[in-house]
Amino acid sequence: MPLELFLDLHSQPCRSVFMFAKKNNIPFEFKEINLTAGQQYGEEFGKISILRKVPVMRDGDFVLTESIAILKYLAEKFRTPDHWYPAELQKRARVNEYLAWQHTAIRAHGSKVFWFRSMVPIIIGTEVPKEKMDSAMEDLNTSLKLFEEKFLQDRAFIVGDQISLADLVALVEIIQPVGTGVDLFKDRPRLSAWSDRVKKEMGVALFDEAHAVIMNVQNLPQVFQDNGMLEFLKPKLQKMFN
Repeated sequence: MPLELFLDLHSQPCRSVFMFAKKNNIPFEFKEINLTAGQQYGEEFGKISILRKVPVMRDGDFVLTESIAILKYLAEKFRTPDHWYPAELQKRARVNEYLAWQHTAIRAHGSKVFWFRSMVPIIIGTEVPKEKMDSAMEDLNTSLKLFEEKFLQDRAFIVGDQISLADLVALVEIIQPVGTGVDLFKDRPRLSAWSDRVKKEMGVALFDEAHAVIMNVQNLPQVFQDNGMLEFLKPKLQKMFN
């Protein structure tokens, strides 16, 4: 049985896993789980993962959840080039350091901006209050500043001269709010140059393939309307913003 990856490319962690596998010629079967249609709550997917989140990897009888765990598993099982997840102790520790930090920083704040700028207006029909939007952007900008000053500094990539899992995860998370039209690279030449290097290393065609759905976020209103999720989510979000 081929390795299976259960993914929805609207999801940043799913895009990281998808791109890493494709870049490294890891054979896999793409199993789409449409989050906007609520397929993660279906009976069949529940048999695979009771967490009901994507990505999920199934390698024979072995099922693994959480994108960071999956990326590390793929790197080690398929013996991808060392720069992705270095064997050298301190370099690997730097990759792990970033991957541990990003969950409550770039990922959390970028996701909030994405939801505030696109999903919430789609679902409840009104813009997020300005003070909430400004606060979310301030948190994201603080995280981006820390990313540049702590993790990137004057290096080409987070760990040095070569791309690693940390760079891939970082850029995919940063692109999420960019898909809503906010230019996070304006007045950040160091971040912009790093982004270009990561895209070049991954291959622009692969990067664009993985991000096509998120860069067309304006299509989501019809998707939500068509699959009935709009009415499911609307009362939940109205309680938060009314």
